[in-house]
Order: sequence, then structure tokens, then C-alpha cells
Amino acid sequence: MTAPTQGPGLDSGYQPAGAPHTADEVRGSSIGELMRQVTTDLSTLMRQEVELAKAEIRQEGKKAGKAAGLFGGAGFGGYMVALFLSIALWQALDNVMDSGLAALIVAVIWAVIAGVLYSMGKKNAERIRGLKQTNDSVQRIPDALKPHPEGVTR
Repeated sequence: MTAPTQGPGLDSGYQPAGAPHTADEVRGSSIGELMRQVTTDLSTLMRQEVELAKAEIRQEGKKAGKAAGLFGGAGFGGYMVALFLSIALWQALDNVMDSGLAALIVAVIWAVIAGVLYSMGKKNAERIRGLKQTNDSVQRIPDALKPHPEGVTR
């Protein structure tokens, strides 16, 4: 499915089929007919907003999935490099001091690196884009339901 390209939340000129277009047509409609049209329009609006949200989630999910796979591969490669560099550093320090102390120093270095990476990851996670277009559209719904002093447009 694709995102809706036209509808109450996306196009201010949206006019449902069969709805009155002029003030005379509105005046000629019964209260029941007008209420039916409002109910139909609200139902259509909500369906379109749900479809928009689904489309945004799918689009962002695909991007996130691809990025996660690439980061996973890079992470494994980085892990292997870090492992062998850690072993090499441990062996180098072992030539100068006790083996246990050398291992502790390498572990502390990795604890600091892990803390910095966690902090950076947390900041980046806070900037993930949500359902921006849907949120903007849904926030406009209450204004659309308020009465307008100028009445129905001709």
C-alpha cells in the first residue's frame, strides 16, 4: 500500500464526493444529512490518518532495518579488530608488568570506551524521527472541527 496523497489531513481543498459545495446546498440539507456527511468525513479522515501512519512506519522501518544490518556487520568487524588489539596490548603490557595488572588495565580502557559509546548512542537514539507527517496532520484535526465565523465558502 502507498501513503494517501490526498485527503482531509493532506490537502486543504479536499471536498468529499456528494458533500454540499455552496452555502445554498448546505441550507437545503437536513440536519440528519449534514450529520451523516460529517460522520462520513471524520471516518474517512481517520482511515486516511491510519494509512499515513502505516506508510511512515514501513518507510522508516525499512531504513532502520538496513542501517541495523550494516551496523551489525561493521560492529562484528570492529569487535574482531578490538579483540586482537586488546590481546596485543595485554601482551605488550605483560612484558613490563604482572599479567593480571596488564589485563586489568586493558579491561578499564574498554570500560571507558563502552561508557563513551553508550552516551553517544543514547544521544543519537533521542534524535530518531517519529511519525512527523502524521503528527502534524492529526494536530490540525481539532482546528478543522471548530466553527468558522465566515461560514461555508462558495
